[in-house]
Amino acid sequence: MLGKENMEKLAGARVAVFGIGGVGGHTVEALARSGVGTLDLIDNDKVCLSNLNRQIIATQQTIGEYKVEAAKKRILSINPNVVVHTWKTFFMPDTASMFDFSQYDYVADAIDTVTGKIELAVQAQKSGTPIISSMGAGNKLNPAAFEVADIYQTSVCPLARVMRRELKKRGIEKLKAVYSREIPITPDGEDNDSDSENAGSRRQVPGSNAFVPAVAGLIMAGEMIRDLCSIT
Repeated sequence: MLGKENMEKLAGARVAVFGIGGVGGHTVEALARSGVGTLDLIDNDKVCLSNLNRQIIATQQTIGEYKVEAAKKRILSINPNVVVHTWKTFFMPDTASMFDFSQYDYVADAIDTVTGKIELAVQAQKSGTPIISSMGAGNKLNPAAFEVADIYQTSVCPLARVMRRELKKRGIEKLKAVYSREIPITPDGEDNDSDSENAGSRRQVPGSNAFVPAVAGLIMAGEMIRDLCSIT
């Protein structure tokens, strides 16, 4: 479909995916299956039981493994020629200096924290590196509600609203985003944190499922492949 020239572009591309969870895990796998030659995976979390309902890297066999290592093994089982760099770290302003954004052909932001997402946008702008950012996928049930737009053209999504405000303060004029206009639902919460000693004292954990984060991640990967191949 893409042709030899574009496949060569993808093979020579280096892409960083920040956050290897429900969204980022699907993004990583789609990039690997599409022929991207070098992938940097950044996440400090480990696979746990609660990830099984939505994260493509989460199986009974990978529980307890670092997500980046589980993803690396999966990628190499698909294409052993992919070069995979793993970073067991949470990306935040205090860890941003660990990364040279100028070496990346594209950056995927699939992390949850607003502070980290803002810093990714700042660093990408400084280096002139293309970036795509995933907005909120939690507490949503309609995978068909996702859209791709500049962050300043988004609406409804609470996370996108915060990002618009904070990016404007920092003089960042654009950010490609995947977001949903679906109004988040309120999870039942009956079993929320029921196995924790701190149940009742923590904030409610967002609900999720197998299909909404997956679609967001695949949309991100599709946009990146098209951009890397200059397909409009």
